[in-house]
Amino acid sequence: MWKRSPPSTSARVKAVTTDIPATSVPSTLGVLLAGGLARRMGGGDKPMRTIGGRTILERVIARLSPQCSGLILNANGDPARFAAFGLQVVADDVPGFPGPLAGILAALDWTAANRPEIEWVLSAAGDCPFLPRDLVARLHDARARENAQLVVAASGEQSHPVIGLWRVALRDELRHALVVEDLRKIDRWTARYPLATVTWPTEPLDPFFNANTVEDIAEAERLAALDDAS
Repeated sequence: MWKRSPPSTSARVKAVTTDIPATSVPSTLGVLLAGGLARRMGGGDKPMRTIGGRTILERVIARLSPQCSGLILNANGDPARFAAFGLQVVADDVPGFPGPLAGILAALDWTAANRPEIEWVLSAAGDCPFLPRDLVARLHDARARENAQLVVAASGEQSHPVIGLWRVALRDELRHALVVEDLRKIDRWTARYPLATVTWPTEPLDPFFNANTVEDIAEAERLAALDDAS
């Protein structure tokens, strides 16, 4: 899983929106987390790597757009490099690349300022090309059933806390944890709240497979053929 990563005022493109979010699911904004440093790949933007003739980011957008009321991209540096994807680019405002919690905070702040009608944000790693088509619906179902404030995904025996639902109203508490407490691990923050976990099967492929290394890209090519066939 991708482990390292107020809204950017210099974002240059608009958020992707969908016309028909599922009626049983609350309006949910999706944030694709691409703020990491990709050290194990020698740097660069992992979501821009190509598998099966499409960039990983294209695959993530295609999978999540039908499930969300809009998508934004959390990334640092020049946002123009993502212009072709038509996503609002929102940068971290907590310095020092403190990890994915900073990207989640940036998304919560952006949503509060720009989409105040939305109470929930879905976060997803920008290097996970095979995300479930029922991701948002199942996370919200667990949240409602368990009266949870946060929900995270899992597969097999592994939790994927970077992929989950976050209540926008918790953004001030998250900022305090990041800036004042210097908290960096998602697990430590989610442990403070009622948390639900939803597990997906890993056959025929793990929907939360992510490309962290050059070797992972080769495996992703094989899995992309399975995913496209399904």
